[in-house]
Amino acid sequence: MTSFRHAPPTPSPLKRSLPNLLSISRLALAGPAIHAILSGRWRWATVLLVAAAITDGLDGLLARRWNAATRLGAYLDPIADKALLSGAFLALGIAGALPWWLVGLVLGRDVLILAGALVAMRLKRRRDFPPSVWGKLSTLIQVLTGGVAGLSRAWPEWGLTPALAVLVWLAAAATLWSGLAYARRAVRPSIDATPGRS
Repeated sequence: MTSFRHAPPTPSPLKRSLPNLLSISRLALAGPAIHAILSGRWRWATVLLVAAAITDGLDGLLARRWNAATRLGAYLDPIADKALLSGAFLALGIAGALPWWLVGLVLGRDVLILAGALVAMRLKRRRDFPPSVWGKLSTLIQVLTGGVAGLSRAWPEWGLTPALAVLVWLAAAATLWSGLAYARRAVRPSIDATPGRS
């Protein structure tokens, strides 16, 4: 008996555009959130960061549910994420809410990953760089660390300082490990492509 597989329905223009608009809105929220942190308006910064986090969850969910993933969205989503997270970490470092050594570690890892991706694109003609499990875990811990750092300033009576101290070291360990994992993924294809290796 012959079976027929129906192609998923083509989403409407609105459904195709909405996930990308959510990514753009997250990118637009980065500036006001960073400004709120630097100006000491911690509770307003928390509101903006929570709104950005909601868009981060919704854009991927809607793109998958509506089969509305686009090439533009594949670039917009990580750009918005990095702009928000890197900017927030830098602002938290300037405000004294996070130690500078952690901020430098997080930003330095991102710069190295970006440099490695550009080299791979140039030498290997690769255009896809899917995130690793360790990269996703590292990002999650960084988000939690930044969030608790902001909450500890917005509501100091909650007593979040001990939890923040633990998260700082967890974020440092996860950032280092994910950086090593990305480096291994970048180097491995070159090693495997060496003549004489099977």
